[in-house]
This record gives sequence, structure tokens and C-alpha cells, in this order.
Amino acid sequence: MIIAMKSNATEEQINHVCEKIREFGYAAHLIRGEERVVVAAVGRGDYKDQLQSLKFSPAVADVAAITQPYKLVSRDVKADRTVIRLGDLEIGGRRLVVMAGPCSVETREQLMETAEAVKRAGAQILRGGAYKPRTSPYDFQGLEEVGLKLLAEAREATGLKVITEIITPEDVELVADYADILQVGARNMQNFALLKKLGRVAKPVLLKRGMSSTIKELLLSAEYIAAHGNDRIILCERGIRTFETATRNTLDLAAVPLLHELSHLPVIVDPSHGTGRRTLIRPAAKAAVAIGADGLIIEVHPHPDQAWSDGPQSLTPSEFAETMKELRRYALIESRSMN
Repeated sequence: MIIAMKSNATEEQINHVCEKIREFGYAAHLIRGEERVVVAAVGRGDYKDQLQSLKFSPAVADVAAITQPYKLVSRDVKADRTVIRLGDLEIGGRRLVVMAGPCSVETREQLMETAEAVKRAGAQILRGGAYKPRTSPYDFQGLEEVGLKLLAEAREATGLKVITEIITPEDVELVADYADILQVGARNMQNFALLKKLGRVAKPVLLKRGMSSTIKELLLSAEYIAAHGNDRIILCERGIRTFETATRNTLDLAAVPLLHELSHLPVIVDPSHGTGRRTLIRPAAKAAVAIGADGLIIEVHPHPDQAWSDGPQSLTPSEFAETMKELRRYALIESRSMN
């Protein structure tokens, strides 16, 4: 159920409604929108009639059922879009946010060269994998904490925010100490122990769609994080597995407006994993902007042919700079800023 408070409801009245919800055996999640305050009553209780009775409270405007199986991340609960703030950076607002960097942190020289290049080109967030879940056990698995320290050093040198992947619940605190955004990769989208742990950290989470996952499954995974207390979630479309073999994945761009229709969370697109082909990244990125993505996450490497992972889908710094120039023109058409 969602309990919509009147615009003139006091904090005391809002807290009273939350207390009543908890008395009825439900969790109370307070959501403050631009125009109204909503309290979501989530859980499996036996007091739905009592929840309905809250509509007679003087500070309550309405009580309604949440129709979607994902509650807290749905538009039923919050009509206006969520904007996630990291200092002076906003994700989900009018600014198109670009995250860029290597698939894997390899060496200090490689990371610093890439960080400086993507910063010059206009990226706001540095991506780089310190922990790498790989299909083959013999492939490079990442530098782990050494890689995290290099990412922190690059942030200090460039001012870029840092996003990196988290793989296991045991490493959440360690990665959160270094990263500004914690990324859940496609293979871990339904690692529910990890999602629950991420629900208890005070850092934004970027949740990538699983390679064989539906939109509903993606939103239910986001619900795991939100239900455990963290509503700073960014959804990421990174391509899904289909019968097509010409590209690494099939980039489902229709997911972007659909996710915006179903959820209030920001949505970004990964054209690198979505296509797996360097020549397709630029047109796919432009299409993502045109269809309403709130941002992009793009792999960039100073020497893709020598990359320890994902070289074929990484842009060179010069290719990334040209891509950013083109994206600025598309952003203007969509009334978005990249500055």
C-alpha cells in the first residue's frame, strides 16, 4: 500500500502514520517527492483493512494499493524521477552523465593515462574493474585492493568520481571505502545476498541487467536493494543474450523508455557490452541519448589491442573524445547538458 500525505502534513503527522504502519506489521518507507510525501507500507501482513483505515487520518490524502510486484522502485510509489546526487554531480537530472575508463585496472600508468584522457573529453566518472568476474577461470581476475587504491589515486589526481564492480558480500565494506558508486555486474544481478548487503551501504549502486534477465527481474533485483534501505539505485541496460552472434549481446534500447515508464530510477546504457564491437559503440551511444538514457558507461583503453580484458569493445582516448563531441550535439537536441 502507499499512503499519500497531504501537502500540509507536519513531520509529527508523518511520523505518526509510519508508527501505525509498523504496528500493523509492515515496514514503513518514507519517500519525499517534489510535490508530495508518500509512505510505502511493504510486507506480508494481515492488516490491509487497517492500512485502508489510515485514509481517514486528517493528514492523509489517499491510500492505494501498489499494483506492481516491485514496490519501492515503481512509479506507483514515486511519480517524479529520482535524482542521485554525488557532490555537485546529479544522475537522473537534465545532465547527461558519462562514465568511462578501462574494463580492468591493469597498471598505474594505464589507469592514469586513461583517467586524464576521459576527463579532458568531458567524462564525469571514472570506471575501472578491480575485481573481475570472468567466464574463464584462467582469464585475468583483477588487481583487487591494489586496483582500488589506484582508482582512489586517479580520483585524487583528476577529480573524477569512481565506479567499480563489487562481486561478493564480504567485500562490500572494502569497496565502499574506495568507490563513489558500487557496480553490480550482469552475472550478479540476482546475487540476493549481495543485493541485501548493498541495501545497507550509504553509497549509490549501479545495477546492470542480467544477460538473460527480463525487465521485471531487473526491477525486482533493484527492489531487493531498496527494501533493505538504499534507494540510490541506477539501472543499466547492457545488452541481453539472444540468438544473434554478430554482436556480443543484443542492446535492448527499448528498455530505456520502458524502465522510465515503470520506475522512477535513473537509467543508463552500456554500449560497450551491449555491442562488443568498437565500431558500434558510437552509433549505439547516440541512439541511447536519443531514446532518453540518463547516462552512458563506456570502456576506454589507451591501447585496446594490448588490453588484459575487453579490448575489442574499448575505444581509444581519441575515439572517445570524438564520440563525446558527437554526443554533445545529440544531448542538445534532447535538451540535456553535458557540461
